[in-house]
Amino acid sequence: MSSISEKPPQTISDVMSAYLRLVERSRSKHTKLSYKNALQVFSEVLRKQTLDPSTAPIENLTEELLGPLIDHLHVFSPATEQLYLQAVKGFYIYVDSERLAPINQSRVAVLIRQRSRRPGVRIPDFPTHDIESLLNKVELVDTLITSTQDEEDVLNVKLRAYRDRAFLLTLADTGFRVHEACNVRRGDIDWNEQRAVVIGKGNKQAVIRFTTRSLHAMKEYLAQRSVLDGNSGKPLGSLPLFARHDKGAGKKIKPITPTTGRNIVKERVEQILGKEMIGKITPHSFRHYFVTTVLRGTGNLKIAQELARHKNIQVTQRYTHLSDDELDKAYHDVFEKKK
Repeated sequence: MSSISEKPPQTISDVMSAYLRLVERSRSKHTKLSYKNALQVFSEVLRKQTLDPSTAPIENLTEELLGPLIDHLHVFSPATEQLYLQAVKGFYIYVDSERLAPINQSRVAVLIRQRSRRPGVRIPDFPTHDIESLLNKVELVDTLITSTQDEEDVLNVKLRAYRDRAFLLTLADTGFRVHEACNVRRGDIDWNEQRAVVIGKGNKQAVIRFTTRSLHAMKEYLAQRSVLDGNSGKPLGSLPLFARHDKGAGKKIKPITPTTGRNIVKERVEQILGKEMIGKITPHSFRHYFVTTVLRGTGNLKIAQELARHKNIQVTQRYTHLSDDELDKAYHDVFEKKK
């Protein structure tokens, strides 16, 4: 009888390569490179523990090897540390799922949670005064109407001006995420109650409230669009609230996409505030502005959380920081105020 040759045991390096191939198929090139760097660092740490990944069988991998890795990662920034640990944690999960070594996943999670650092939470930064200046100028729709040499585009230029005014004011006054605003239909809005029921993040139903100025801007925009809407042959309630007005759309009523929404913000920021502000004000800046405005107006974190539709109140707490002017005033009121 001929003997069947047994496969040589897989080394830690062999399994790392297999794991990276899996990452490559499901993640971006940037993510794969980050994970590859993380596993290279892990390999260096293993060698210092007299465990050569190129020769050591995968069965020798244990949760306790995470301790030296975490200690080693302290020379990196907290953010890099967390990224690399996420990659190595994924490697442990892969080893466990393939039944290549007896891994205690609970122990892995505890070690990472207890011994690793957390990246510092950065206070969201946005130019409040510039946003307010932009909104004030946007309210005058003539500010947004630009000249064009193409007579066929005159109507579209006017429609875009009315649409962009309504879009920007709505973002600032509702806390809409850009994709949510793009998906709103005319029939979603209860004009009398000044609210709309929409499907928001996580496919959850949410109530959005509108200010008088945002509703006024929307009504004026829809009035400019009335002929196109009437000729669409579709029920008005099914039409998008914010539509495309370009040669590609023609006379059809097509909804804008999140990319279009971001371009609206970019173009109007450049037009009103200048090129140097491009990228400093994004669609999410208006959501930030909305949450901060609610907090300053009510002082109630719970109300701000509900209106912003934050699942975790800790997300809302990121917006509770005060400006330097507010801190200066508070300081002088406390220490300089005459008794």
